Amino acid sequence: MTSNYKVTVLGLGAMGLPMASRLASQLTVHGFDIAEPRLRLAEEAGVKTFASARDAAQDTDALLLAVRNSEQLDDVLFGGNGVATVLKPGAVVILTSTVGTEAIPSTVARLAEYGVGLVDAPLSGGPKRAGEGDLLIVVGAEPAALESARPVLELLASTLTVVGDKPGDGQALKTVNQLLCGIHIAAAAEAMALADALGLDQAKTLAALEAGAAGSFMLSNRGPRILEAYSEEGAEVLSRLDIFVKDMGIVGKATRSAGLATPVAAAAEQLYLLGQAHGLAAADDSAVIKVVAPTKRTGGEG
Repeated sequence: MTSNYKVTVLGLGAMGLPMASRLASQLTVHGFDIAEPRLRLAEEAGVKTFASARDAAQDTDALLLAVRNSEQLDDVLFGGNGVATVLKPGAVVILTSTVGTEAIPSTVARLAEYGVGLVDAPLSGGPKRAGEGDLLIVVGAEPAALESARPVLELLASTLTVVGDKPGDGQALKTVNQLLCGIHIAAAAEAMALADALGLDQAKTLAALEAGAAGSFMLSNRGPRILEAYSEEGAEVLSRLDIFVKDMGIVGKATRSAGLATPVAAAAEQLYLLGQAHGLAAADDSAVIKVVAPTKRTGGEG
């Protein structure tokens, strides 16, 4: 890898900043965020920051996007201050977000007008793993675009899976991934709520479950935060609940389009929707336990 390779990270939030920091360890990284404090943190991590997204995207080899949804993707690239017009021919846009497959074909076509490729590379792992280069990234991209993006992808991923040679393939696999993740978080919340209702010590229950056949990544990852959900501050927000409102909506749309019944995923989606309706949208997704059980029953320490 060479420092002559430039990558621009737009959005220096919970995921964008650790990814930019990781990339800056070996590459030249440009960054932009609307929040001034995030710019200062990025500068401390070796990222060169700019006053606008368009300035940051000038003369970059790769543009890494961690947007919220397909509408934001369209606005960042093609809106009034969109960056597509300043990207140099041969550059690639690396889309790390889960936006669903529907938005991909039009995005590919519009970027092609500028000679820019799209690398569909949704990721999983959270902020800590992003900073360590320990993400799971699934990729759908034409071979030439994939090669252009490899310096970025290989620094961020411990597991890089190329699932197809066209953009949209990554989104398809991530949709399957999010179906499982959304169900597993909801199931973990229900299990810990039941433990509490039965008068069990939740921390001991969690440790026992993790050691047995009922264990899962989501149980181990979200379990400790589920136990913090009832505290005054709540759990640290590492993955907002309304992200799963969006993602389970993408899952539902995909399954209906395929004519596939997914009643368990649909039930999980309703829990996240209820959480959002009860004011938990900006809380960590582990707060979904408060939908299942609005208050703790035992009153003991989690």
